[in-house]
Amino acid sequence: MQDAYGDGIEIVLGYGAYFKRPGLLNRLIRFETFHSALQYFSYALAGMPYMGVGRNLSYKKGLFFANKGFSALNHVPGGDDDLFINKVATGNNTAIMLDHDATTLSEPKKTFSQWMRQKNRHFTTGKFYKPMHKFLLGLYSFTHFLFYPLFVISLIMFSWKISVAIFALRAITQAVVYYKAMAKLNEKDLFAWWWLLDLWMFIYYLIFAPALWKKPKKNWA
Repeated sequence: MQDAYGDGIEIVLGYGAYFKRPGLLNRLIRFETFHSALQYFSYALAGMPYMGVGRNLSYKKGLFFANKGFSALNHVPGGDDDLFINKVATGNNTAIMLDHDATTLSEPKKTFSQWMRQKNRHFTTGKFYKPMHKFLLGLYSFTHFLFYPLFVISLIMFSWKISVAIFALRAITQAVVYYKAMAKLNEKDLFAWWWLLDLWMFIYYLIFAPALWKKPKKNWA
């Protein structure tokens, strides 16, 4: 992580992965983690960093104290590290580190209900992001959610040839991006399932979308 620091760099974002365990839940958790990392790494590379995961990020002490630490985030029960990055990260002071030796490994949740509680807590912190970040992330999630229903509708109501062609173009582009990113982040075993896991994201949005307008809980239970 230290290797990423250079002139003007005050924040380094790393990949916080989960241990590979047998079972469907482990694949869902790791794919969702990969998918989130793909977004915040991409935004950082594009000069619009918006978050990091507390399991693997680094920032300079001077930056922390210059912004009064987490004092502005005391009203949020969790996600203070994430929101601190959203507050202070810029395209000029943030770098990413993708080296496998810099990746952290954490123990994933064992049950779906435990994971749901964790993700609901994460989603409630997202409403405190900067307006532009919320708009762009919301737009991506909205279009991702609509893709499969609109594909089915277009097959029925419009030209199935054009619909299949668009679907194939998206699938090929997505497969290339996922393959390279998964190889980079040591998640290559997920690639064989990427198309099912991408379809799962439709259900994922249905399950966790209500957390976006729920009032955050005052504790971590």
